[in-house]
Amino acid sequence: MPPAVRFGVNYTPSQGWFHHWLDFDLDSVRADLDAIAALGLDHIRVFPLWPYFQPNRTLIRPRAVDQLLALADAAAERGLDTAVDGLQGHLSSFDFLPAWTRTWHRRNLFTDPDVTDGQAAYLRTLAAALADRPHFLGMTVGNEVNQFAAGPHPDPDPVTEEQAGRWLTRMLDACAEGAPGRLHLHASYDAAWYQDDQPFTPAHSARLGAVTAVHSWVFNGTAQRHGRTSVPTEHHAAYLVELGKAWADDPHRPVWLQEVGAPAPLVPAEHAAAFAEATIGNALDCPDLWGITWWCSHDVSRTLADFPELEYSLGLFTGERRPKDIAGVLADAARGTHRTPATRRTALVVPAAPDRRSRCAPGGDVFDAFFRLVADGARPTTVLDTRADDQDHLAARGITDVVTSDQVLPVPHGGTRS
Repeated sequence: MPPAVRFGVNYTPSQGWFHHWLDFDLDSVRADLDAIAALGLDHIRVFPLWPYFQPNRTLIRPRAVDQLLALADAAAERGLDTAVDGLQGHLSSFDFLPAWTRTWHRRNLFTDPDVTDGQAAYLRTLAAALADRPHFLGMTVGNEVNQFAAGPHPDPDPVTEEQAGRWLTRMLDACAEGAPGRLHLHASYDAAWYQDDQPFTPAHSARLGAVTAVHSWVFNGTAQRHGRTSVPTEHHAAYLVELGKAWADDPHRPVWLQEVGAPAPLVPAEHAAAFAEATIGNALDCPDLWGITWWCSHDVSRTLADFPELEYSLGLFTGERRPKDIAGVLADAARGTHRTPATRRTALVVPAAPDRRSRCAPGGDVFDAFFRLVADGARPTTVLDTRADDQDHLAARGITDVVTSDQVLPVPHGGTRS
């Protein structure tokens, strides 16, 4: 019998946001975790800020590592497993890169030997410190580090597809050296799936690491194009889960919906709970789903300046730890009984070539075809064009019907859910 789907939250501290590492208050952390555990969730994803933990290439601050362990232990006391991201990296529109990689010390994050040595040492150190904690799930290399590799980042670190793959392999190996046997993975934002010139590819996401991670944000053009209650908006997370399966070599490789949230004003506050209920329900209809980790636990304080407006209100809780309606949706999902979803037997063909990924993005013909199939009552998955005639591959995935985008009418703009 397949394991139960995991339900968790990306932990954003109520006091000080991720700057709380500078003024670490374990009592405040415990109060945050009490609120999270009360929802019945089973894990958190936490974010050490890289320059705070490794301010010099050869200095990984022991006190910062101890604080991370204290947080993980506090979570374990409340029945929460902890997944740890390493290279932060990028969070909520802000970049957090150590001084030894910028300006006078400007070096490529992915190819400079000294930088990559420092990164590997850092990831290995965090993983080793956590390795004996039974509630430690594993390391994610970093949060959406692919955004540093190409535009629209204003100062990208150029890297080829091959170099990106080598970098990811080395970083994942460092995590495994520190904590063998744990769930180590990497995470990209959706440019990996949608942007033709992004060097971090779908194949990297679906073939490297223990699971495939997807981050679903409908402010990527989906909600703007189709509307809040449309089929594409409410099924976008499920689409990414199924899109990731096309590139996987393992026909039942688990997929982790590692980030998904309800961004205002595209999803107004009064509709956030309904959006979450629809999004979670649709994702749970995807076979081989490892878990759902909502973004995020607590709102960002209005005393902190310069965040994009949507970032302030994504929490399940206010900054005063009061639960919102959306928190109840996560609690119901975590405590509910979920049937094992049936195999998805219809597969939409997607291009294997990385420079044709935009066909899968909002506005692309593959994107539109997928959601027309959904609107018509199908439960589609995806298959690469290079595998569409591979009967052994199709049989391993339970696929009995293969269709191309030109055989499917596009979903109408603004079309509502069926």
